Parts: sequence; C-alpha cells; structure tokens
Amino acid sequence: MTRQRSKILDRARLLYSPALRYFAAVAEHGAIRAASRELNVASSAVNRQILWLEDSLGVPLFERVGRRLQLSPAGDILLRHVTHVLRDFEETASEIDALKGLKRGIVRIASVESVATELLTDLAASFGEAYPDIQLKITVTHANKITRLVTDSEVDIGFTFDPGSDDTLSIGYERDFEIGAVVKKNHPLATQDTVSFASCVEYPIILPAKGLSLRAALDKMLSNTDASVFAEVSTLQMMRKLAQKGLGVCFQTRIGLEDQMQEADMVFLPLNDEALPKNRLAIITHAQRQLKLAPAMFVSHARQHFADLFPNN
Repeated sequence: MTRQRSKILDRARLLYSPALRYFAAVAEHGAIRAASRELNVASSAVNRQILWLEDSLGVPLFERVGRRLQLSPAGDILLRHVTHVLRDFEETASEIDALKGLKRGIVRIASVESVATELLTDLAASFGEAYPDIQLKITVTHANKITRLVTDSEVDIGFTFDPGSDDTLSIGYERDFEIGAVVKKNHPLATQDTVSFASCVEYPIILPAKGLSLRAALDKMLSNTDASVFAEVSTLQMMRKLAQKGLGVCFQTRIGLEDQMQEADMVFLPLNDEALPKNRLAIITHAQRQLKLAPAMFVSHARQHFADLFPNN
C-alpha cells in the first residue's frame, strides 16, 4: 500500500467502517498479515472484519491462490466501489483544506498526445506557479478513451478533439484547428500555399493510427482514394520524424508546430478540401458531477491560458 493511500485510509477511519478499510488493505497486499502490519492492527481483527463483510454480503470476496489472496468477481466489484469512495473522500478533504486556506487538492487529467506535449506542459507549469500545493495527475491516451474516462469519473478533466455529442459531457472550452499536410521544404508540394488531400495522396502518406482524432477526420477522405500508405503511427512526433526523412506526407494541426517546422526545415500546408472537417479542441468534464474546487480552478486557469494563447478564437 502506498504511503498516500495509507494516509487517506487513516483520515477516513472515522467516516467509513473498519471492514471496508481492512478489505482495501487486504486487496492491496494480497495477504492478511501484510495488511495488518500496514494498518497496525492484529491479523485476527482484519480476518474478523473480512469474514463479517463476506457474511453480510453473502459472497466470498477472496480466493486463495498459492500463498496469496486474490479477489473474487464479487471482490472486484466491491474494490471498485471502495476505490471510488476513498477517491471522493480524498477530494472532499482537499476541498476542506482549501477552504481552510491551504489551497491543496488533486486534479486528474486525461489528454491526447498533441495537447499534452505541446500545450499542457506550459499550462501545468503556469498553474503550478499559481497553486504549488495542488497536485496534477495526468494521463496521456487516445481521444476515444478520454470521453470514457470522464464519463466514468476516472478523471476530472479531459483535453481531447471532437468529443461528439453526449449528454453526460460538459464542454468547458472549444476551438477549431485546421488540418494540414506536413512535408519537407524540398517536397514538390511545398511551393503551394494550400493543398488538397487528393494531391497529397499522389505521394506516400503517413497516417495517424486509428483511435487518434485526426485519423477519424482523414478516413472520410481516404475512402475515395488509392493512397499509398507508408506507415500508420500512434504518435504525432514520430509522424513528423518520418516526414522529415522524406518518407511521406503526414497530417497534423498547427498545435505546437511553428518552432519545430523552422528547426526541421519543414512546412505546414493547410488542406483546402471543403469536405474535411476541422479538428475541434475541447476541454470536457462530467455534466452531472460538480467539479471539486481544485479541478474547477484548473479549468478556469486553462480557459484563460488558451484565450491568451489563441486570441483570435
């Protein structure tokens, strides 16, 4: 059990039954003795609480596998509940601390790669300067996973593209970014101000992997072409590296590209196809859950940060 989890359990001891706290410790360690050492209580006391919990629920919560205790299917369900309860308690305690003037808290964030590497780093840095005692927990993943993380309350805030229409989502900020082709300056297309997707597929292309928001937009254009795909890549940085080596045309938005384009001797050419949708950056939260104080402060800070960064929105 981590020291942080132990502190959370210790703070929660007056509000939640010993059975749930002891169950969480046994699930963490896979053994009653190890859990009892962590909790600083007798092994017999931990065992009694587990037996009482199993008797009350009418199902076994653990299965013995070798010398370890492994969660049963019912135990998995209960652990998810306990994890949510402890996380909610941790956030509530952080809010109370903030009201006391301590300005502590935790913000759980999920972000797509391009935003995480090109925008979120500076945003997190400026937020950290303003609120040094608020902890950020950042997960970088594909756009199609971020909506689920938000709706399942696994994270507080999502930075994604084109989240779609969902009644469980609230949009805190949005901005459209045009999609363009990225090529070396000596590429035949580089002399043009804008290009069509059809002209790009006359050369080998480098596609974002399925699951990235850019790929969903490009798939609408790909169905009518005989494109020669050199590679499908899950990271935008590798796509640019391959294009820089002259291995094909890659497709991205302008986010974070300006400095890199000059250094890498490459150019960004907006795609001029009317049928191609723009990539919409959005900050999303759960519409049916009120944000705790620290996440709400982060969303407010992000809105201002992006308004300063993209003043023409």
